[in-house]
Amino acid sequence: MDNSRPSSEMRLAENSQDDLNDRLETSNDPKKVADQSISIEQVATSKDNSLYEEDEELPEDLKDLPDIVRSIVPLEDDSSIPVFTFRYFVLSIIFIVPGAFIDTMNTFRTTSAAYSIFFVQIASHWVGKFLARTLPNKEIRIYGRLKFNLNPGPWSIKETVLITVTASSGATGSQGINALALSELFYGDTVNAAVAIFYMWAIVFLGYSYAAVARNFLLYDPQFIWPQALMQTALFQSQKKSGSDNKGANKQMIVFFTVLIGVTIWEFFPEFIFPFTSSLALLCWVAPRNKIANFLGSGLGGMGVLNFTLDWSNITSSIMLYPYWIQVIEFIAFVFGAWVLIPAAKWGNMSSFKHGLMSNTLFLKNGTSYPIKEMLTPSLQLNSTAYQEYGPAYLGAQKAWNMFFDYAAYVSGIVWVVLFGFGTLKKSLRKVFSSYQERRRNNGSLNINTFYSDRINKLQAAYNEVPLWWYIALFLTSFITLIVILATGKLFMPWWCCIIASAFGFVIVTPLAWLYALSNFQLPIGSFNEVLYGYMIQNMKTRHPGGATVYGAIAGDAWYRAQYILQDQKIGHYMHLPPKALFFSQIYGEIIGVPINYVALRWILSSKKEYLNGDKVDPLHQWTAQEIVSYNTNAILYVILGPKRFFSHYKILPYGFLLGAVAPVIIYSIYRLFPKSPLKMHLWNTTVFFSTMSTFYGNISTGYLSKFIGGTVTMYWAYRYKHETWKKYNYILAAAITTGFNLAVLLIFIFFSSGKTVQMPHWWGNNAKSVERCFALN
Repeated sequence: MDNSRPSSEMRLAENSQDDLNDRLETSNDPKKVADQSISIEQVATSKDNSLYEEDEELPEDLKDLPDIVRSIVPLEDDSSIPVFTFRYFVLSIIFIVPGAFIDTMNTFRTTSAAYSIFFVQIASHWVGKFLARTLPNKEIRIYGRLKFNLNPGPWSIKETVLITVTASSGATGSQGINALALSELFYGDTVNAAVAIFYMWAIVFLGYSYAAVARNFLLYDPQFIWPQALMQTALFQSQKKSGSDNKGANKQMIVFFTVLIGVTIWEFFPEFIFPFTSSLALLCWVAPRNKIANFLGSGLGGMGVLNFTLDWSNITSSIMLYPYWIQVIEFIAFVFGAWVLIPAAKWGNMSSFKHGLMSNTLFLKNGTSYPIKEMLTPSLQLNSTAYQEYGPAYLGAQKAWNMFFDYAAYVSGIVWVVLFGFGTLKKSLRKVFSSYQERRRNNGSLNINTFYSDRINKLQAAYNEVPLWWYIALFLTSFITLIVILATGKLFMPWWCCIIASAFGFVIVTPLAWLYALSNFQLPIGSFNEVLYGYMIQNMKTRHPGGATVYGAIAGDAWYRAQYILQDQKIGHYMHLPPKALFFSQIYGEIIGVPINYVALRWILSSKKEYLNGDKVDPLHQWTAQEIVSYNTNAILYVILGPKRFFSHYKILPYGFLLGAVAPVIIYSIYRLFPKSPLKMHLWNTTVFFSTMSTFYGNISTGYLSKFIGGTVTMYWAYRYKHETWKKYNYILAAAITTGFNLAVLLIFIFFSSGKTVQMPHWWGNNAKSVERCFALN
């Protein structure tokens, strides 16, 4: 629930959209940004929905809560409501399995739509109500005093929350898949199934254990609103108020399932039957034999000018979830990358060769494919003789600037936080320090919830906190498992690198989670980890290319997963779930999800391998494994060649770090000089721009214009001028469309690929040479 931002001054918002954007300026991640818009919508209406009139004196335990939190979060609780029920365990499995499979499948596709957490929230709630009406009230005895009730009572919103949190943990992909797929696709090394599964469990649980580092710092302090957690809480509250006699809620469900079924049926056309509709290249229709017009207009190998799409995988629900100003920055970045830099590289002197323009593989100077196999010895080391013969590796132009802006985005995210968020960070540090002093005065017995005087923490004080030793035990189990796997040579990285990766994750988890807690921005650091790994092992005699991806998975998940578990714990905090139950549910979700990830990997490699390794070209340019190919390219550059050799040839790339450091300073300086400028400089977040520029879209450039138009309709026009309708249906439609797409892709995969592969016959709408009918493109 497959990859927002630095918050400068996350203050409380009042009415207008402009004021809202000012206050939510820093939530800006193009990748893993999940759904901050609902919190924006709630901010916009928080004044009207507030429990207290503007001139009414607030009770003391509400004053510390931001207005938006008071508007959304329930301020009363019934701690007697059961959450661990038979219904919970059954529905958790039902919703985890497809999500874990789909998210793994998405790793190998060029475009995809993530498994919708909205779908889990909505569907699990209604299915749970159905079970509560139909299951018998009967106790089942397992052994001795161990027993459970099939139907302990009415369905509660807390069960819905716990199922959603469990699915959020388990119904996801795994970073561990990257190294396993890379080693098998390109180097013929298949990792033992048990080793692979325990490796994936270990990196996930290592990240979960790191939540202990930041939870007291970020979880209980009410100033850290966690936008996505607040958004999901708003949806939970809406569900809680809906009932069988609620006509509005029933109408929403009718819309949801009608759209879901319609989209499921439709997606069989662009994805299988009628792929012409996935990329409507107008310029190719106007000038079908003109090479320049075909390159300009093609969305599958060209620039995508005046190109539209009817395939949801090329649009995604981001148009209904991201704040409009983020979509504007992303579209500007796309225009700069696809409509400025690509023609500059193709027809100008920007690139040193004219081949591999939009490829993420490596090339010789003349543009032919780099002979990677010839460059490696049988033990997968660099063949120095062959390297002297063939010369250095050349990047495709787009891949080169992707790397440049990737470095810039990493540094920009950190600098932006320091510049725009220093005041909030300073206040947070003081509060945490005061908290620990108070606990020492009370002989360490003070519950952290009781230190904060707001009502939510007071309500949560009724539940026992998760003991620190649970996190320590989880860390030791995960860390020892990884060390044993690496020390016995079952994976591709020296064991001591695991220690460094773990230490690196430990250091960065709090500042980056702080950024995420305020803004929903999750900074991608994959390339940075791989560069660091390359420097660490460049003088070793034995270096497996897969080692960089293993290192990136360990170091990356150390903070990716820490942020996820903290975010879900914040949802539990808002919805008043027992912390121990929440902790268990997250572990339970991964115990189910990781084996499904591995099963999906085996299925995909057995049915799509010829497309993934490049033996055949997928006519839709979807089954390209371009993410895995990028990891392999990085592995060759950083592990086999080594950073020193690589950067000596591409001296401009390290300057990306400098750009990332300087650009936020320039924006901040202009903002300080002209704070009331209509240009709203603080919204022009360089991290959003650089992160979008670092996204490799390869030969897929269709959809971006359609996305911007769709985002303008949903998040600008509908939000401003049809707000009540938008508020009622926007997220329902986002969930329905995305779920319909995912269901269609899964059905296509099962019907036409699970057994004997069935190809769609070629016809006018599925031309063998070009499905979008850009015949002069090549």
